[in-house]
Amino acid sequence: MTAAATSKKTFTVERMLKASPEKVWSMWTTKEGLERWWGPEGFSVQVQSIDLRVGGRLELVMRTEVPQIVAMLKAGGMGASQSLVCTYTEIEPNRRLVYENAVDFVPGVPPYTATTRVELTPVTGGTRLAVTNDVMHDEMWTERARMGWEQEIGKLERALG
Repeated sequence: MTAAATSKKTFTVERMLKASPEKVWSMWTTKEGLERWWGPEGFSVQVQSIDLRVGGRLELVMRTEVPQIVAMLKAGGMGASQSLVCTYTEIEPNRRLVYENAVDFVPGVPPYTATTRVELTPVTGGTRLAVTNDVMHDEMWTERARMGWEQEIGKLERALG
């Protein structure tokens, strides 16, 4: 890892999950798993493709039909569906998954790349999940991202239950 990569500011969301690392891993790395939980509350996701290898890509579309969310997105210059393309940079089965994605959906902000690191640690009774993400271009969007991950991990926890 380069000095520039290690000096980026990040935030981490953690949760203790009552499932094995293998089961949690499957939820992060399969079409069936991802479609059960990915996306904040009020969103559904459709995985277009998943190529789980270093250099491989995950392509998905998140959609919402919740009127309040659609109105908020529209007010911010965005649509009710967003495409996301991730490129896997590290894969350690049942332990660590790292990917980069383009942040190219914010009106008026030049596209940039953000990295997400997923760490699975076996613990008594389940798995400690830590999701670490690069901060966004400003505090408001960073807080939105953090809140989104909190919601998504809550959905993951329910899907595992």
